[in-house]
Amino acid sequence: MRRLLVLGLLLLGTSASMAQTRAFTGAHIIPIDGPEFENGTLLIENGKIVAVGPAADVRIPRGAERHDVKGMIIMPGLVDTHSHIGDGSGADRSAPIQPDVRVMDSINPRDSGFQKAQAGGVTTANIMPGSGHLLSGQTVYVKYRDAQTLEDLLILDEDGNWLGGIKMANGTNPRGTPPFPGTRAKAAALVRAEYIKAREYGEKKAKAAEAGEDPPPVNLGYEALLDAMSGKKVVHHHTHRHDDILTVLRLSEEFGFRVVLQHVSDAWKVADEIAASGAWVSLISVDSPGGKLEAMDNHFKSGRMLEEAGAKVGFHTDDGITDSRFFLRQAAVAVRAGMSREKALYGLTQAGAEMMDLGDRVGSLTPGKDADFIILSGDPLSVYTHVQETWIDGIRVFDWANPEDRLFATGGYGASNDQAMHLHHIEMEAGQ
Repeated sequence: MRRLLVLGLLLLGTSASMAQTRAFTGAHIIPIDGPEFENGTLLIENGKIVAVGPAADVRIPRGAERHDVKGMIIMPGLVDTHSHIGDGSGADRSAPIQPDVRVMDSINPRDSGFQKAQAGGVTTANIMPGSGHLLSGQTVYVKYRDAQTLEDLLILDEDGNWLGGIKMANGTNPRGTPPFPGTRAKAAALVRAEYIKAREYGEKKAKAAEAGEDPPPVNLGYEALLDAMSGKKVVHHHTHRHDDILTVLRLSEEFGFRVVLQHVSDAWKVADEIAASGAWVSLISVDSPGGKLEAMDNHFKSGRMLEEAGAKVGFHTDDGITDSRFFLRQAAVAVRAGMSREKALYGLTQAGAEMMDLGDRVGSLTPGKDADFIILSGDPLSVYTHVQETWIDGIRVFDWANPEDRLFATGGYGASNDQAMHLHHIEMEAGQ
């Protein structure tokens, strides 16, 4: 009897293990890190990609869960380098530069925007505070998992620390009355002064450590700026006009921070200068009327011209400026204006991962990377294509076949009603 029980437990354990091994077969696969191919197989296990390739080249383990996706397309989950999902807020109006503020302390992880993003195939994102300050705080890198708490979303390093960057801005948005700058020149002057103070703070810390003395009191804001100047944290910089873009590049060179140029409406005017700097560019294509005067020359040809210049290019949504459900369209309009298909799809995936220092974890269907991928009904650049399924860490978080999930993709009553449960509770109390 004992022997039978042990055998049963062993079989149960084997079954549970195999349930974590899934094979997706028959799809056209776009791996990003190599050529596209037909009749492919994607094999995942315990949240990681194990193998990917033509069906003949991938051996499916016995007992693996099989998913027939013939006629579909599989590609990596989309990476959004600039989003405001979760209704997060950063700095207040007390000062134009507040690097000690962390947007993660104000994000609502149960915001329905996360489910809408899943419906658009977005799996990884950089959630940022706004652009009304020269520096509005620290950003946070997340995965759009189904979450109850913020900790469910965080991307952590090997030591368990949350990952993120720093949000800065110039141009029209952060200008205002004192203590905010009234001119572009004053804006740059304030930024320089703050970085210099942070550098001096760092020098005092180093001298105290060398002399065996007590360090100066901890300054959380200066610590964040030191992380930027040391390259530990990337600066994600809102900028639009061509002259503002070049100001950002000057500051980056002066203080040594790595920068991702966000938005860059006038990128096509200074494509060579951007390419020479080595900075990453995260574009947004907005084709609806309205917006700000400094973005009036935003043009779809920026992707093509940056590619021709040799610049490193990706895309973002700035959700809710553009909807995460339509992120694929950013690449489509860039291709329509002359950008190569290969670089445009790279810009939706691996480029964003590189901008966030996550290139070894997400962004392509590479064995060893996280099992973040999407299944599409057709070509990713077609207006007729829908995301059928979204998978994060080997777990399906969106399924078009599920009416509750499809509601987030198509809209309609209840798709954004985050307060439904609370209102129901109030109605019940009133009824009592």
